[in-house]
Amino acid sequence: MPEHHHEHHPNISADLIWEIARTNNAFLVKRRSGGGVQFSRDPFNLVNKHSRKHAGFVNDKAVGILPGAKGGLTLTTKKTKHSNRPIANINEVKFGADKSGPKIYKNIVNVTAKQGYRADLRQDAVARASAIKMSSRPVKETPDKKIRGAKAKKATAKE
Repeated sequence: MPEHHHEHHPNISADLIWEIARTNNAFLVKRRSGGGVQFSRDPFNLVNKHSRKHAGFVNDKAVGILPGAKGGLTLTTKKTKHSNRPIANINEVKFGADKSGPKIYKNIVNVTAKQGYRADLRQDAVARASAIKMSSRPVKETPDKKIRGAKAKKATAKE
């Protein structure tokens, strides 16, 4: 007898959840400055924009990238299988600070592509990983500016 795999279909559509929660939810950040712009603090929102496309709490398959411990980063993905169990609904992949940027980006693309995540999120995921990786680098001290031209000639003449 063939084995049947049943997919879990939630009772409420993602569009309905968005219409109900878009004006007021825990992740929404409203600012009066800048023409009343709205941002999102959703950990599955890669661009921090308050929109249906980027809202991770609404979508069944979402990708989140967060800074990890000691300069690393964490790729978090939502599973569709356990939508009513928040802890079992999340899959995490941790990357250490010693792993190179291109390897991390390739892994992010592979994880999202092989698991059938939305292709439009891949570029945003790589961009966010790149920004987090760059921000964790130590800042170089700016060297003193060299005097050039006529001022340099005057300075060498005085010495």
